[in-house]
Order: sequence, then C-alpha cells, then structure tokens
Amino acid sequence: MLDIDTEQIEFHELVGRRLGFRAPGAATDRYCTGRMAFRADGPPRYVPCPGKERAVASGQCAACADKDSFRFVHTVHRSGFVSRDLEKHVMQPHWLYLAAFANGTFKIGTAADTRKWGRLAEQGAICAQYVAHADDGKAVRVAEDLVTESMGLRQAVRSAAKAASLCLPIDVDHLDAALARRAQQVREMLTDASIAGCTPIDERWTPPAGREALSENVGRVAYPADIATGSHGRDVRACVGQAVIVTVDDGSYVVDLAALKGRRIELGAFESDLPAVQSALF
Repeated sequence: MLDIDTEQIEFHELVGRRLGFRAPGAATDRYCTGRMAFRADGPPRYVPCPGKERAVASGQCAACADKDSFRFVHTVHRSGFVSRDLEKHVMQPHWLYLAAFANGTFKIGTAADTRKWGRLAEQGAICAQYVAHADDGKAVRVAEDLVTESMGLRQAVRSAAKAASLCLPIDVDHLDAALARRAQQVREMLTDASIAGCTPIDERWTPPAGREALSENVGRVAYPADIATGSHGRDVRACVGQAVIVTVDDGSYVVDLAALKGRRIELGAFESDLPAVQSALF
C-alpha cells in the first residue's frame, strides 16, 4: 500500500486481523500506480507517479507507462536486445513453473531467481511445480513460449477468475495429482526440445501455510458488494494471491483485492453492510 503523503510503501499483515477501510468517490476514480525503475548498479526501486495522475491504462498514467522499461522484459528473447538498465534483471537465473489454480486451470510462467517463491504466492497458485531452470530470462521465455505453442498451456489467468473459483469446493490433493502429471509431460517435452541454457527439473513449490484448508469449503461466496467504493470491514482468514477469504457476521466471503488497484482508501474501523446471499453448491 502506498501512502500518498509520504510516498512510502507500507506493508500490512492481513491474515488473522480485521481489515476496515473506506473508498471515497466512484469506483472508476483510479490513480497511477507508478513504476519500477531497474538499474544496472543495484536492485530495482519503486518510483511513485510524480504528478499523482489518473490512470489511463494498465494502472498507469501515460508518462509513467512510457518510462516503464519492464514492459520490454517479455520480448527480450525475440528482439535479442537488452537495455543496460534491464540487463541485471534479465540475465540472472530464472525458473519456469507450472501452476494450478482453484478452478483446475494450469498456467506456465516464469520467475526471476530473486522471486522464485514469492512470484507463485502472488499469483494465487493452489499448487505448483518448477519444471525448468534457465541461465537467464531469455532462455526461460523461449521455453515458456514453446510450452504454450506445443501444449496449449496459457501464460495468464485473470485475477477475477482466480477469485471466483475460490467459491467452489476445492480438492487440493486431486488438483496436486493432476498438476504432477501435467508437469511431467512438460519436462519430457522440454527434454526433447533441448533448449540452450534451459535444464528441466523436478521441484515442488511449497505454498503458504494454511492453503490445505481450502479443501474444507464452508459455504464461501463472492463478496456481494463493490469494494472499490463505500465502507467495508471484515476479518481476514486467508490470503490466496490477490484474493482474501474473510468473515462478516459469520458468513465466509471471497474478496478480490485487485479491485482496489489505483483506488485511494482510508483505513479505519469501518463496517460492511451486506445483503443475504446464496452459497455455491456445485
């Protein structure tokens, strides 16, 4: 969370705590989220939007989007060019992973060495396996594209779809077994492909504590209010990527916090006023 007065990023522990906030104005009032500045002589640093402008696309204003060099990361294996500011990030070791989400969808993706565990936690994976280790970001993206082209595995899953699937019963053990079978097929394909600088591996990702509790569906439903506007207060039981499972008046709800991207909120002792809803049965 960015404090717009101090321009400092604040981290808040959510699980096991009460989250109360008010989002004034319309849900469409969204502001630029700034950008990450990559440097050849140090780690990336966050740069807030200097003018605190309204967002126009991808959560950024036009000026910040134009200066955001990270958008070129996903095409470095095709262009062959790596700018000096991106070189340190791109040329570090990378991991290729296969992730499974609550609705049974698989996703092939990449993570820089420094983001190996955290990338999957942020993605909201229920279970995942690392299927290859690459010398750099170019080799790993060649492998990622080949898996997509050869096996039809997608490279992105919408946040809203991930959150919605948490409302359904989830058999974590069944999902984990299905993932293992698919991951082995990916490894075999990569072994036959012999991509330079990319080595197939078999390593399981360790999810955050409490993820196994998702198998115990207790009538979770989608939060029946727009969190991007108005007042809300709830006790957070679990975080799954950008989604949180909360309780309000003994009801269990799934909230997609991605809806707050770019919104200005005020933290405090606010409460939710929710209508009665029907839980998902199938």
